[in-house]
Amino acid sequence: MDMNQLFMQSIAETRGLCHPDCVKASNEQEDYDASQHAAMVAVNLISSARVILNLDAVRTEYSAQYLVDNAGKEDDEGEMDQQSSQLTFENILQYMVENVWNKREDVQEEREQHLTVKDCLECAFKNGLPRREHWAHVGCTFKAPPFTCHIPRVPMKGEVIETKSVDEAMKLLMKQPVGARLHLFSPEIDRVGEGIYDGPSSNGSSYVGLRDVMIVAVDKSEEKFVVKVQICYKKKTSFVKVCMRRMFVQLDGDEESQVKEPTCLLVDFCIPRLSVN
Repeated sequence: MDMNQLFMQSIAETRGLCHPDCVKASNEQEDYDASQHAAMVAVNLISSARVILNLDAVRTEYSAQYLVDNAGKEDDEGEMDQQSSQLTFENILQYMVENVWNKREDVQEEREQHLTVKDCLECAFKNGLPRREHWAHVGCTFKAPPFTCHIPRVPMKGEVIETKSVDEAMKLLMKQPVGARLHLFSPEIDRVGEGIYDGPSSNGSSYVGLRDVMIVAVDKSEEKFVVKVQICYKKKTSFVKVCMRRMFVQLDGDEESQVKEPTCLLVDFCIPRLSVN
């Protein structure tokens, strides 16, 4: 058995496990950050589209953390197939010494800007995607080693289609799930349950921010124009009904959270249009 085979075998045997320091940091994090949310929506959009197009026989989970580690970076910054990144015992030992046994505090640097779903999809089209079990878990605090370039990646070909039009987004939804960003308000999003999320309901509402979500269907059982979205909120994934016709204006809060013109709860729609060739 060669080094590559041993490496992949070790990944399979340690699936879902991580360093105690990483587990502790993950447990202390109330929710994923914006880049992690964008990456999770991107891989869900890709998994759904690949099944619909029969590119995958069954739904396959791809690595969101790979996109967090590599999207939005220049070629020399991201994880690339470089001749110098050889899978050897010496390189593995060096990585363990520098990043695990004597873990550096700066292994995960803060991004100047958060990733978008578009950033993540473009990274997938450029580099391909490893399956989820072949990469670190979402939120892993350890820097991906250079020799992870030897991990197999599934080629992805296609383009990102974007629209700000609700009508255009509904046309896209007829063929596949659609990515979007949802304006979140608390306590409404915390209490919605099986009801319809209708945005702010009182003066006691507070603006949480925009959250990347995936629109999966139009809910035809309701009299209102309602869609069902998959959302990860406070690390819990659920399906929420959202009113598409509700408009609001958010005038209080800081500059980044102000919505100065009437807007829908769901905005900034996109899909990965995959090529079957």
